[in-house]
Amino acid sequence: MRRLYGAIVLYAGIMHFFKERNFRKIVPPILPFKKAIVYLTGVIEVILGAMLALNKGTKYAGKGLAYFLIAVWPANIYMAQKNVKIAGKRMPAALWGRVLFQIPLIKWAWNISKK
Repeated sequence: MRRLYGAIVLYAGIMHFFKERNFRKIVPPILPFKKAIVYLTGVIEVILGAMLALNKGTKYAGKGLAYFLIAVWPANIYMAQKNVKIAGKRMPAALWGRVLFQIPLIKWAWNISKK
């Protein structure tokens, strides 16, 4: 399961570079340098996802991912509050579901760091 989680995080990180404009929309307006933030968070996700997927440094990757997910949680909340379009559609239930789903994702990442 750790490798699957890593592959999902790795894929999400890669998507920051292919769908940068979409990710920029969820960066709260109070933050400057939106494009740089998207690229930086993409790099972080690629590194942490690869570490989990390759089963290398998983204790550090799990802890890092838990902290990272906490750090980006405000963007997910902002996305839900503003009902940002996903694939051209407004899906408030999915957006708020994502906000809530962040809790088990954080726990999962933290538990990985304990193994």
